[in-house]
Amino acid sequence: MVTVVLGAQWGDEGKGKIVDYLSADADVIARYQGGANAGHTVVHDGRKFVLHLLPAGVLWPQTVNVIGAGVVVDPVALINEIEQVESAGISLENRLFVSHQAHLIMPYHKLLDQLSEAQSDRPRIGTTGRGIGPAYVDKAARVGIRIVDLLDRDYVREKIRKAVEDKNRLISRVYDAKQLDVDAIVEEYIAFDKKIDPYVKDVSVLLQEAVTAGKKIILEGAQGTLLDIDMGTYPYVTSSNPTAGGACTGLGIGPRRIDRVTGIIKAYTTRVGEGPFPTELNAEEGGQNLREKGEEYGATTGRPRRCGWFDGVVAKFSARVNSVDSWALTKLDVLTGIHPLRFCVAYEDGARTYRHFPSDSRILSDVRPVYEELSGWDQPLDKASRWSDLPAAAQKYLEFIQDFTGVPVSMISVGPSRHQTIVL
Repeated sequence: MVTVVLGAQWGDEGKGKIVDYLSADADVIARYQGGANAGHTVVHDGRKFVLHLLPAGVLWPQTVNVIGAGVVVDPVALINEIEQVESAGISLENRLFVSHQAHLIMPYHKLLDQLSEAQSDRPRIGTTGRGIGPAYVDKAARVGIRIVDLLDRDYVREKIRKAVEDKNRLISRVYDAKQLDVDAIVEEYIAFDKKIDPYVKDVSVLLQEAVTAGKKIILEGAQGTLLDIDMGTYPYVTSSNPTAGGACTGLGIGPRRIDRVTGIIKAYTTRVGEGPFPTELNAEEGGQNLREKGEEYGATTGRPRRCGWFDGVVAKFSARVNSVDSWALTKLDVLTGIHPLRFCVAYEDGARTYRHFPSDSRILSDVRPVYEELSGWDQPLDKASRWSDLPAAAQKYLEFIQDFTGVPVSMISVGPSRHQTIVL
């Protein structure tokens, strides 16, 4: 059984907890895109882990964990995470494998990301400054450096030297910034090669063998559907494909091998960074209240998340482009005590009503949400373990989501811990 687990909104839906929960009886967890700009928070034995590159199922000792070719790998972040997990007594020996085809994030990628975002004459995208976009630019331009390049040290020395010299000209002439030390970067990545060698693997072959053996496999996405480079709110998107199709290209697994797609949605909507957000609430409308109740601060950057009502138009769009089989809904407990609850069923711009998600971010910036109001509830949900434990108003809220999107809810998270999960 191969299941894709992905974010169905603008990221930060709680994928870390859901993947960790599903990993309890899984054999292989494979991350298929993104980089260290994505933070997945997992609570394990009372201890919180924030994982950026390692799959969220890595804390279960029986799992094999894979980082695919679609991921751009920051050596510093990866080694730090490996050390963090192993210092907690969790061995990764023969349990972690990184695709030899994955591209590396270089110091010049991070610097160029930050310099570009600081330009005053261009719109801000709201990147994390982790070098993700520039790394994917080099990948598309066919000048990127891959993990397989590290296996030939003479070759990679020359390739890194040429790349740094080229980027230094850009850094100094276009941005008037200090050039990077070529020799220091070469030596840094040669040292990384010595550490990463035991983990390098042909991930496509590994996954095919696991499928043939009947293993239970989870393909884990980062960010969310509305941040997809092709399907999302362009240009306010990430540089890869968090949608279900990205699992195939990012891991080298054929589409007919995928059995299920589980979409993660939050009981309300959040977004980090710039870009349109039709259901966003300002502080006076309750946005700050949602942020504080839901602890809505970025796991990677600590930036406050923009918060708003549940957007059914977004959910329907995600269900369509990902072929979502079921929803795993998170943070239902955060809505306790909020009256009434509002649910976006369409957009209006005065002249037109949009029931399907517009592809033009300029249109999306100008629309007004059309809401249905639903009753709230006051009963705390943190102890709920069955559907029958939920108050009637919470049940109706979930039923409204199911009916509106045409997708059943299969999991409900009512708190950050593993046991605070209702499986339907």
